[in-house]
Amino acid sequence: MTTSSSYMKHHTFHFVLTLLFILLNHTNSQSHSNQYNQEHKVLLNIKQYFQNPSFLNHWTSNSNHCFWNEIICTNDDFVTGITLSHMNITKTIPPFICNELKNLTHVDFSSNFIPGDFPTLFYNCSKLVSLDLSLNNFDGKIPNDIGNLSPSLQYLNLSSTNFHGGVPDGIGKLKELKEFRIQFCLLNDTVSDEIGELLNLEYLDLSYNTMFPSWKLPLSLTKLEKLKVFNVYSCNLFGEMPERIGDMVSLVRLDMSDNGLTGEIPSGLFLLKNLSILFLNRNNLSGEIPSLVESLNLTKLDLAINNLVGKIPEDLGKLQNLTWLSLSMNSLSGVIPESLGLVPSLTDFRVFSNNLSGTIPPKLGRSSKLKTFHVSSNSLVGKLPENLCYYGELLNLTAYENSLSGELPKSLGNCSSLLDLKIYSNEFSGIIPSGLWTSFNLLNFMIRNNKFKGVIPEKLSSNISRFEIANNQFSGRIPSGVSSWTNVVVFDASNNFLNGSIPQEITSLPKLTTLLLDQNQLNGPLPSDIVSWKSLVTLNLRQNQLSGQIPDAIGKLPVLSQLDLSENEFSGKVPSQLPRLTNLNLSSNHLTGRIPGEFQNSVFATSFLANSGLCADTPILNITLCNSGIQSENKGSSWSIGLIIGLVVVAILLAFLASFLIIKAFKKRKHDLDNSWKLISFQRLSFDETSIVSSMTEQNIIGSGGYGTVYRVDVDGLGYVAVKKIWNNKKLDDKLRSSFCAEVKILSNIRHNNIVRLLCCISNDDSMLLVYEYLEKHSLDKWLRTKSKSSSSTFSGLVQPHVVLDWPKRLKIAIGAAQGLSYMHHDCSPPIIHRDVKTSNILLDAQFNAKVADFGLARILVKPDELNTMSSVIGSFGYIAPEYVQTTRVTEKIDVFSFGVVLLELTTGKEANYGDQYSSLSEWAWRQTLLGINVEELLDKDVMEASYLDEMCTVFKLGVMCTATLPSSRPSMKEVVQILLSLAEPLAYREKKVGHNYDADPLLKNSKSDTRLDVDDM
Repeated sequence: MTTSSSYMKHHTFHFVLTLLFILLNHTNSQSHSNQYNQEHKVLLNIKQYFQNPSFLNHWTSNSNHCFWNEIICTNDDFVTGITLSHMNITKTIPPFICNELKNLTHVDFSSNFIPGDFPTLFYNCSKLVSLDLSLNNFDGKIPNDIGNLSPSLQYLNLSSTNFHGGVPDGIGKLKELKEFRIQFCLLNDTVSDEIGELLNLEYLDLSYNTMFPSWKLPLSLTKLEKLKVFNVYSCNLFGEMPERIGDMVSLVRLDMSDNGLTGEIPSGLFLLKNLSILFLNRNNLSGEIPSLVESLNLTKLDLAINNLVGKIPEDLGKLQNLTWLSLSMNSLSGVIPESLGLVPSLTDFRVFSNNLSGTIPPKLGRSSKLKTFHVSSNSLVGKLPENLCYYGELLNLTAYENSLSGELPKSLGNCSSLLDLKIYSNEFSGIIPSGLWTSFNLLNFMIRNNKFKGVIPEKLSSNISRFEIANNQFSGRIPSGVSSWTNVVVFDASNNFLNGSIPQEITSLPKLTTLLLDQNQLNGPLPSDIVSWKSLVTLNLRQNQLSGQIPDAIGKLPVLSQLDLSENEFSGKVPSQLPRLTNLNLSSNHLTGRIPGEFQNSVFATSFLANSGLCADTPILNITLCNSGIQSENKGSSWSIGLIIGLVVVAILLAFLASFLIIKAFKKRKHDLDNSWKLISFQRLSFDETSIVSSMTEQNIIGSGGYGTVYRVDVDGLGYVAVKKIWNNKKLDDKLRSSFCAEVKILSNIRHNNIVRLLCCISNDDSMLLVYEYLEKHSLDKWLRTKSKSSSSTFSGLVQPHVVLDWPKRLKIAIGAAQGLSYMHHDCSPPIIHRDVKTSNILLDAQFNAKVADFGLARILVKPDELNTMSSVIGSFGYIAPEYVQTTRVTEKIDVFSFGVVLLELTTGKEANYGDQYSSLSEWAWRQTLLGINVEELLDKDVMEASYLDEMCTVFKLGVMCTATLPSSRPSMKEVVQILLSLAEPLAYREKKVGHNYDADPLLKNSKSDTRLDVDDM
């Protein structure tokens, strides 16, 4: 009985347990189902909140949300992650997202157009581990209570937004934070010392906050012993580096480049055992490189463009993992340590533009797979190392401007990987290794200014672009095999001992832009088929024994701008038609007849001297006057006067007609203030479309730009904004709308301190408006065009004080505009080409910070390595690159050309279209350099002072370089920025920069004793 009772009790107990388990599972199942349904409904509400966009069409009520690409769920189907990046979202984030999705740990709304302040709604996501809000239109300051975010937060990305202010104290409360990114913002205050409380921080990126005022690193940062990656480049950081930075023992990557750091490099930095990447380039660091080096994991070290002195430490040879070493553009002296030649992993070696002497370590390249070897602009002697290309991977051999001598290593003849050979301006001699001429990948063969001898081979690498062998001792004929050099752009063989005739085959080179064969012993006539030189810009055959007539076909060369046939034996007449030339020299020949009228002006005063058979109608050419010169001149004068009177009459009539039409247009102008206006904002606004449109009155017009009128409008909360209205012309509707859309697309996607800020766009069926931030100082052209030194002047009805810009302000403006363009070219993907860079499109704020504006003509290069061709040339006279006019090819170099013109305007005070009917400012400047005019004589006397003279000469030379006819001869905008920054101190622009070598490739030569421009450097 007892046993039976026990048995019954036992089974009853199990039955109850089973029943409870079933009930519990049912309850859990029911609860799970309710949770799933609730979260599903929330996600559909999010879709509805965003107005059912097409990219969320797959979010349907009858599909499992855990299978949607944008959603992450746990194993039991709870939503823990939501990713809505790259969705073109323009609304704010749904305010209910955290209240309803209580298990969220990962949120990603990056790469959209979300406006508004920092979304404090995420304070309610109590389990949040990762939050990515980067690449949006968020505005305002980072709130001080940001510490109210989840205490579990480990990843926070606020980069590429419009957040300003500083990094607040509240950041120190996020104790678990491991990664904090806030690069490419508009921070204009300092970083709180509380950041040192983030003891778990491993990754910190503050880079490219160029609006920072001068600030120093918080000393508390040295407490972050777990920090592995610290990027703070391009942040206007100044002062000395903290001595205790060596306490950050976990550092793997430290990038503090492109700031204003001063003082010496802390020795403790080179003792960090985990340090792998160290970038301190582009600062003002001084002193010596620490000699004790224990960072044995270092793979990349860049200390270029500083003021470092002393020797290269021998201990750098201990860095057996080092792949990249750049010490260029300092004042280092002494020899290159032998130990560096034994580093087994070294691939990039750059020490150019220093004061290094002695020989190059002979074992360089033998122990490592060297790819880049750049030692130019030093005082090195001896031979090149024999094994630079031992592993067959050398890409660049750059050793120009030293005192290197001897023959080239024979092994270079087998270096098939070589792309660039730049060893000009040395004392090399002997024969070029035969295989080097035909090295398949070789693009640049630049060996001018040496003592090489031999003959030019019949075959040359078909990929060579620049073939420069000038000022050597080459002899023999130019081979007929020159026809196979199909990629040659520059052929410079000046000042050698070449003889024979110029082969007909040379005319078949399709890409040839520069042909320099002057100072040789060439004879015979010019090739008959020169009309094939469609790309030829410069032809110099001076000082040979060439004879025969100058063929009329030379007038059909479409882009020829410089022609020098002087000191030869040419005879016959000057061709009746020649291309539009900026430089012409036919002197010292046997030419006869009358000089064509288009060349009878002062620009060509020395172009025809020492031709006894030539005559002119004017004495300005300093040659014999033709017999009928006076009569012809009188007839011409009478005809010219009649033409001028006729043109004046026509102009007056057109002016009256234009005035009538403008008055009529203003009378008919009506503002449509109903609901047809559509406003698209790119940040939080305190105004609507009605307040803008109603204020666009005649009294508020401040100028015109591009296709339309520009207004200044007073709005609540922002002060003034600038409103650009596109001209309403039905014949141009499609073109204007395309321009409008281009500007909106570009400006709404890029953010930079030196690019004008687009607030919103407004449009209806008839009008298109762009609303920008208002810049108090207006455009640069208004300042440069005013020569009066009065205390005030009026620009478009607005009082503008201090009209004459001093040189420090001009340099500041040049740097700002260059940084904006450099960002467009090098930091945007794909790169952006402005296509209409000019002084009227460079705007200035109250502190004379420059901002590039008016992107209506800009285009995005889909493939950076290819040339885009536009259907028509668009731009402004005086600023347009020559190759753009001829070929409509769009590359970054057309912006470089236009910016070069801006630099010439800043230094000379002249306008872009300065010159006569045959030339612009860029052509005038180039011609002055060809004539050997002292640069000082060309500068703007209103601002030129002795303390600024070197800087002004350097910037003028840079302007000439940027406007070189050959695009490949122009520097990149990144190089332009580098040079301009070298002329300025980080906080206040220097009054003088002495003893710095800017000749990097070579870019500039700036000598106090010689302010003439060396044309060979172009």
